[in-house]
Amino acid sequence: MRRTGEAKPMKAIRSAILILALTLTGVTAMTEPSAVQAQTQAPSAVTTGVMVILTAKAGVTREQIMAIMPDEIRQTVQLYLTGKVREWYSRSDGRGAVFLLDSKDVAEAHATMDALPLARQDLIDHEYIAVGPLMPLRLLMAKP
Repeated sequence: MRRTGEAKPMKAIRSAILILALTLTGVTAMTEPSAVQAQTQAPSAVTTGVMVILTAKAGVTREQIMAIMPDEIRQTVQLYLTGKVREWYSRSDGRGAVFLLDSKDVAEAHATMDALPLARQDLIDHEYIAVGPLMPLRLLMAKP
């Protein structure tokens, strides 16, 4: 018979081991496709949006950006109202913005962003990252 004082530390240790195992499984799944992943995922990753990181180009002044901002804002709001921009944020370093676009791929996102005034004036750089469902979650859907 176990004492109740011993049960709590053992339960905590089991929980920690389980969390570690799940974490390592997720990390492994993100770095090397496993047999389970290969069975549960489509041939290519699903893209449900594109994150775009906008940064003012080196040498571009705040005045240059601000001269274009009224048109940039109006056109960005229009993209938001039509569902093209899902989310948008200011960068905390003050050097640009981050958008989450409803785009099927990077090429479509590129076309959307290139049509905006700051891009047409070549004042900002864009970094594009296709995003989709969290891949390790597929492990939960695999049959045991």
